[in-house]
Amino acid sequence: MNIVISDPKSGKAFSHKTEDTTAFLNRKVGDEVSLDSLGFEGYVAVIRGGSDKQGFPMKPDLEGAARRRVFVNVDKKKGIRRRIAFRGNAITVETAQLNVVVKKYGAKPFTEIMPKGKVDEKQVSAKEELIAKSMANVERSKEEVLKEREAGEGGIKKPKH
Repeated sequence: MNIVISDPKSGKAFSHKTEDTTAFLNRKVGDEVSLDSLGFEGYVAVIRGGSDKQGFPMKPDLEGAARRRVFVNVDKKKGIRRRIAFRGNAITVETAQLNVVVKKYGAKPFTEIMPKGKVDEKQVSAKEELIAKSMANVERSKEEVLKEREAGEGGIKKPKH
């Protein structure tokens, strides 16, 4: 389950993936939950919403855990209403993402607890290599290109005219 923890003080949101969902199961949207089981000692958060594995959002006023199609006002001026599928407000094993907002803070700030995103050297695709080579060729001076043409290097041919 992916848990998005929003910090109202800093205005940032932190994503935390966990397999241990026992602290959240059978809770409802609006309940307070302790984040000690996730490694955030002293933090208490309020569940604000989430979505299931298929991406359907949770609706706080829809009791239960089942997915239901609800008649919803789409445009109040024109009176347009549509049936839209929502998940109930109870958290189950089907819940894939959970949105929580911090209510009480612990001793350490989030910036110390959360690991910083590691910037890995990404693999360069063949297309990106070709673009990089062509950009390098553009940056070369005209004299270097003319010398290569005379020497017959680099696969650059002399013009025929």
